[in-house]
Amino acid sequence: MPAPETLSTGLIQVFRKSEDAIRAELGAGLLAPHATISPKYLYDALGSRLFAAICELPEYYPTRTEAAIVETHMAEIAAAAGQGATLIDLGAGNCAKAARLFPTLQPRHYVPVDISVDFLRDAVALLHQRFPHMPITGVGLDFSHALDLPDVIDKTGRLFFYPGSSIGNFTPTEAENFLRGLHAACHGDGGLLIGVDLVKDASLLDAAYDDALGVTAAFNRNLLLHLNALLGADFDVRDWRHRGFFNAGQSRIEMHLEAMRDVRVGWRGGERRFAAGERIHTENSYKYTHAGFVQLLERAGFGEIKIWSDPQTWFMLCHARALPASQTAFR
Repeated sequence: MPAPETLSTGLIQVFRKSEDAIRAELGAGLLAPHATISPKYLYDALGSRLFAAICELPEYYPTRTEAAIVETHMAEIAAAAGQGATLIDLGAGNCAKAARLFPTLQPRHYVPVDISVDFLRDAVALLHQRFPHMPITGVGLDFSHALDLPDVIDKTGRLFFYPGSSIGNFTPTEAENFLRGLHAACHGDGGLLIGVDLVKDASLLDAAYDDALGVTAAFNRNLLLHLNALLGADFDVRDWRHRGFFNAGQSRIEMHLEAMRDVRVGWRGGERRFAAGERIHTENSYKYTHAGFVQLLERAGFGEIKIWSDPQTWFMLCHARALPASQTAFR
């Protein structure tokens, strides 16, 4: 693995794609027959702040439901996960969810990981003030393809924390591959604490991803500003509307940006004409059943699975232990 770049005390930027590679990826997505952009590009500094605001919305049930599960079952979660782990927080954002675990789990080292380095830098600085005796090492990393943690992170006693149903951004096949990667990163003795959004009434799902205040719409449309910065593109956000809805056949929420009129968009090295009503697919969020997600964990090499849910069974939090290779479902 390439040597990481230390950005500031307690924050490491791991090797990432070159600007040319990022532009090539984005350009290929925009020129695909059905244009698409990876949801990881939603999370620039402003996008990360908008998502934090989404988590406060009345329609967006996952954050408050997950928090209630943690509060209700914290003792059982601690008994399953244990204390004193290296707590690796994937897609950490503002780190608030993990911070609520500190008093009970008492991690020996906290490692927040996020693609948005500027946002992560601010979050780590605030955490250092609140928990001055907690070793904290922020890692700026796009972990969607490979979890290349720097060597300073202890390989033993790892507890990966992946809250908020972000696993739903992957297709089921991609999710299984991602979980297999986490299993390998546990190095034989770690575990996983993961939030999973469950299948439920479509009206609840539609409202959660298309709120009345329009914050989710702003979050999605901000992607266009990020593309302008990364690609030198000339998207005008006034030409595009947000679309978010539940696709029951695929068991997933889909987010799109839809052209409100015929529009031409140019960027360094390319251009495309979008007809009115044509869409750019920006995010999926797959919803699972209890049994379906347990099977996914088992196929990825995890066992001793414990599940906590809310009374409405809208959401679940799972702890799973990484099994030795001799005991895994994929041996």
